[in-house]
Amino acid sequence: MSWSHPLSLAELSRGAVSVRLEPDEAQRKVLAKSLGLVSMPSMSIQLTLRPWLDGAEITGRLSGVVEQVCGISLDRFEQPLEAEFDLRVVPAGSLNAPSESGAGEIELDLDAPDPPDVLEGDVVDLAAVAAEQLSLAVDPFPRKPGATFEYVPDKPEESPFAVLRKLKGEGE
Repeated sequence: MSWSHPLSLAELSRGAVSVRLEPDEAQRKVLAKSLGLVSMPSMSIQLTLRPWLDGAEITGRLSGVVEQVCGISLDRFEQPLEAEFDLRVVPAGSLNAPSESGAGEIELDLDAPDPPDVLEGDVVDLAAVAAEQLSLAVDPFPRKPGATFEYVPDKPEESPFAVLRKLKGEGE
């Protein structure tokens, strides 16, 4: 993707860093296409990075407008998008990275925080983080406000047995 905003984890040694990302029209067009959207008229993401263990904790808020196709009426419509998120990242080789042993059972605790993402090096691409969070915030089954689906089943085909029952009833 042509949109990138790298930040070294070393930059967090002096404290928290705040970054505001606003993809330009060409970048929004690429993002919209990659997410299956008609368009993305506006998008802005506010990120705050804080040191966390040997990595970073990233909190953010994204807001914007996306244009999607209604799954019911197939009409195009614009939908406002607001989402808050937080995640943690650690550099490759970190002792705090989740273990990758595939053996044994996995216990899931839905109330526990997600394990940290492992970076390829010691640089986090904030644009990639924003794009990932945007993909999670977009409604995969968009419905235009007011669109309703009314199912009218086809007339069921009568079974041969139903026809025989009718004939037997009429013959008596």
